Amino acid sequence: MIEIADGVFVRRHTELDLTLGHVTGSGDSLLVDSGMDPALAREISPSRVVLTHNHFDHVLATEAFLPCEVWAHEDCVVDERLLDDRAKYYRDPFEGRLVAPTHTFRDTVTLDVGGRRVDLHHFGPAHTSHDVVVHVPDAGVVFAGDLVEQGAPAQAGPDATPSNWRRVLDLLLRLDPRIVVPGHGDPVDAAFVREMAIPEAT
Repeated sequence: MIEIADGVFVRRHTELDLTLGHVTGSGDSLLVDSGMDPALAREISPSRVVLTHNHFDHVLATEAFLPCEVWAHEDCVVDERLLDDRAKYYRDPFEGRLVAPTHTFRDTVTLDVGGRRVDLHHFGPAHTSHDVVVHVPDAGVVFAGDLVEQGAPAQAGPDATPSNWRRVLDLLLRLDPRIVVPGHGDPVDAAFVREMAIPEAT
């Protein structure tokens, strides 16, 4: 874990250049995306996992962190289709159990993480129909999921809405973040998000 602000950490993975987040409060913590490596659960024990969206590389290790709350947008579906997507990249079978969200929200919800405020926002469809932005106001940090990628262009799959992507990023920037953590790549600043290219529909 690399601390990027007081009590806010990122975990970088060389595999798929994946970036996870960890927000800590007094005796409590929250994980942003579970990723694919269940070994992380031997290092941290969050009370909540927030899924920024349902793509396989962001959700497959959720089981390792149970028992915990699993938060996501109400349209986030975790089902066998994710294993079909995984099979396009990996030959070995998925060993584990898919875990669906236990707690959902529609537009915005505020969580208390050990006395620390963490806001979850859904600003509309973009990378997926159910992207979640995780805002830690006292640290000036926003976890953007795959709305933002560093080191490679943002990707628009069949479930994306590129026509709304810029609007969603503009709403993200209204949170006035000092640091934006992408779903893949190193943390960036607001200027990077403001200037990033919006992917085209595929």
